[in-house]
Amino acid sequence: MEIHNGLEHFNAGKPVITIGTFDGVHLGHRQVISRLKEIAGSVNGESVVFTFYPHPRLIVSPEENNLRLLTTRDEKIELLKEIGIDHLVVFPFTNEFSKLSYEDFVRQVLVEKMNISHLVVGYDHKLGRNREGNYTALKELSKELHFTIEQLDVLLMEDVNVSSTKIRQSLETGDVARANRYLGYNYTLTGKVIAGNQLGRKLGFPTANIETLDEHKLIPHDGVYAVRVKLDDACYTGMLNIGTRPTISHNADHRSIEVHIFDFNQDVYLHELTLYFVGKIRNEHKFDSVDALREQLEKDKESAKKILSRM
Repeated sequence: MEIHNGLEHFNAGKPVITIGTFDGVHLGHRQVISRLKEIAGSVNGESVVFTFYPHPRLIVSPEENNLRLLTTRDEKIELLKEIGIDHLVVFPFTNEFSKLSYEDFVRQVLVEKMNISHLVVGYDHKLGRNREGNYTALKELSKELHFTIEQLDVLLMEDVNVSSTKIRQSLETGDVARANRYLGYNYTLTGKVIAGNQLGRKLGFPTANIETLDEHKLIPHDGVYAVRVKLDDACYTGMLNIGTRPTISHNADHRSIEVHIFDFNQDVYLHELTLYFVGKIRNEHKFDSVDALREQLEKDKESAKKILSRM
């Protein structure tokens, strides 16, 4: 996969293009990309995913301050690389670009700079200023500018249309199992190990305290989760607690993230690790005593191991 940060050096034969933010690169996105690759193969063309950085909402509505993303820029690139497309365009999203009409975007970018052959869009796709470029409008423009366009139907799972919004809602309520089904993989979170208060160690459950690498990365609902952990190319299992620390956390919404890695006793301070959410064990709550907490942690460990053994 060739990565283009802009279009200065872009060059593709008969480019078959799809456009979007692709947050999560979930099963709905993968349906579109699968069709993209199929069409590119049939016309001897090249598959192109056109996305934006930063996320458009950060530019168009910076005052909202509540954007939470399923994937960071690097995570999105890795997921698209695994799928196997020919080109990924990460286009700089600016205030000036946000004011471009869909007609000008199609003419100036897709046609004049990219020489588009075919456009593949999802069921609710809209582009350009005020999202005026819907499928009907794009279909008319494609006739004038001599490219073809295809719109795919919504992907339904459990009678629900798979979307980034639905997945965010699942994670925000702690339903990582449903989020994982819609994503097609286990939700991940990468961060750096920072100093903690050592309470877990005193309880016999030492934890690594995690600070996410991207302040906009969505952190699932408070609670205890069964996780897999990737650290320095090695994989482990563990249990994770998510809670709130209003005064000291730099994570989104001042959340604390602490992972206890099973059968592990190394100093990982300032190391980066990646967490893979497998299942939720319980909600977070306070305990009357340290002994009650320690007893619950033992139960959580057994629950986590059962969940992980099924995966």
